[in-house]
Amino acid sequence: MLRILSLLSLLFWLAVIPFCIGLIPANFISAKKRGPGFVLLAGYFGMWALFEVVTMPAVLFVKYDNFKVASVLFAVLSILCAAAGLWLCYLRAKAGKSGDRRQKNDINVNFVNRIKECIAAQVKRMSWAERIEWLLFFVLLGFQLYKAAAYASFDGDDAYYVVESLIAQQADVMYRILPYTGRPTDLDIRHALAVFPMWIAFVAARSRIHATIVSHTIMPLVLIPLSYLVYYEIGRQLFKTNAYGMKKEESAPKKTGRNRADDGNIFDRENLPIFMLLMTMFQIFGNVSIYTSETFFLTRTWQGKAVVGSLVIPALFWMFLWIYDGKRYRDAGLWFVFVCINMTAGVCSSIAVFLVCILMALTAFCLAITDRDYRVILKMGAVCIPNVIYMAVYVIVVYTDLL
Repeated sequence: MLRILSLLSLLFWLAVIPFCIGLIPANFISAKKRGPGFVLLAGYFGMWALFEVVTMPAVLFVKYDNFKVASVLFAVLSILCAAAGLWLCYLRAKAGKSGDRRQKNDINVNFVNRIKECIAAQVKRMSWAERIEWLLFFVLLGFQLYKAAAYASFDGDDAYYVVESLIAQQADVMYRILPYTGRPTDLDIRHALAVFPMWIAFVAARSRIHATIVSHTIMPLVLIPLSYLVYYEIGRQLFKTNAYGMKKEESAPKKTGRNRADDGNIFDRENLPIFMLLMTMFQIFGNVSIYTSETFFLTRTWQGKAVVGSLVIPALFWMFLWIYDGKRYRDAGLWFVFVCINMTAGVCSSIAVFLVCILMALTAFCLAITDRDYRVILKMGAVCIPNVIYMAVYVIVVYTDLL
């Protein structure tokens, strides 16, 4: 019975809550541009951003039982956000059925029906070659998941990160006990603001599963598919071309393996599964050094720096492709997800916040030149505001401690 409750708790916190949170930004993006993959990814990034907002003050200002305070507050806020996402989805569906002309636009299409239609259409349009390619991809994905869970790689950094998660689960404190000796210590500011191990501790505490098992067995089964989901969304953007500049015979859906998307683009279906297969092969054979992102992807999946390299930075490139494709500056939900991805970098690693800001600045500069629209600089600058606040807090705490 206890195992069943643990599995249900994992399903609730790792699937239901993120998906429902993702419905919030999805309701502010055109129905033609969103899907279940976008909702799940947006929900995870939104959940991690919320965890950062809740946990950082608890780490800095609460000395005793700070993990208990943060976990209770985060659980309550997560459930409220998930309920808000469901409520917005219900309102949109109700508005779509009402017949009010003012509500009958792209955004107000019934989201559940949209998912069903999208999945059914994609399966129906697949050729046998595409189905075989997707089958090979899922076989390779299953192989990676099996190896990552059954043959867990133990790294020297586990002596700190995994033990910090375990201490938070068992002692209800965050970064107040030195993992190497078990003795009380001052706040370790080098790691204290990167609270990804505390999120693992939260999942372990809610499911009543040992934090080491959650880190080495459960996290790879969650984070690896999420990373490939980001690559899937990237592939959908890379292999989509403008339909209006093509010849009529080039847009035939059956013979060329292309279908016209709802937004006037032609989508090369045949290239996407091949792209996903290539990504799986890169990940499997990318262990040319202990420092490559592929090595971290499969052997240190549960560590924050691995999440930055395999999930956060690819997600930023996914957002860049969305912005560049059609100058979608008015999609409020898109920019909300953009902010959450940047905040997730701070959850995973303190140095990643600085690197992400540099990447954002370079991309904004390039987009401003190519599009001749300098508004993108202002918008990306606004997206980086949470990261600037994060760095300011880090510097203030460090220099205050030194003085």
